[in-house]
Amino acid sequence: MMPLWLGVAPFAFAYAVLARNTGLSLVETQALSLLVFAGSAQVSAVGLFGRGAGGLEIVLTTFLLNVRHVLYGMSLGRVVPMTRRERLIGAYLLTDEAYGVSVARGARSFPFVLGTEVSLFLVWNATTLVGALVGGVIPDPERLGVDFVFPVAFIALLVPLLRLRVEVAVAIAAGVTAWLLARWAPGGLPVLGAGVSGALLGAWLTR
Repeated sequence: MMPLWLGVAPFAFAYAVLARNTGLSLVETQALSLLVFAGSAQVSAVGLFGRGAGGLEIVLTTFLLNVRHVLYGMSLGRVVPMTRRERLIGAYLLTDEAYGVSVARGARSFPFVLGTEVSLFLVWNATTLVGALVGGVIPDPERLGVDFVFPVAFIALLVPLLRLRVEVAVAIAAGVTAWLLARWAPGGLPVLGAGVSGALLGAWLTR
């Protein structure tokens, strides 16, 4: 998880600065990181707060951004034995990065999954707090090119998993679907659409 921290930390800073500039208090800024724990959803929520959006709009937007985690949870639940309590904890802390590393490393136990999740949770919340305290001295992470860390990291996790032609075909189909949907679909729908289409194609090819 450590290489992924390098990409997470600047975005936690940026989120905190944005939240404070929008008018959220230090407690409110930190509470979003503790309770929501989803970078893109938090940034979107802060933007909606800033323009005076209603509660329902904020909830629906963050739901669309995070609904892909249902697919992550179903995938992990098939290979990692978990009690009901462990499933609740794992679902609360689940992120793209934790899922990606767990799958790439062949996780077969809940402690492994929990370790990936908690490490990111601590880094995200610690840097959120620092960002909320220091204010506007943090530059835009996109200007620094830090946002490039995430796609590169996930490509590095994905490539070793593509051993069969079926797996390559599913990856290509999912990537093309995500690219097409990203041209017009909002929020997390491209990722969700790519996940569903890739899963259906994989099921059909291996039936």
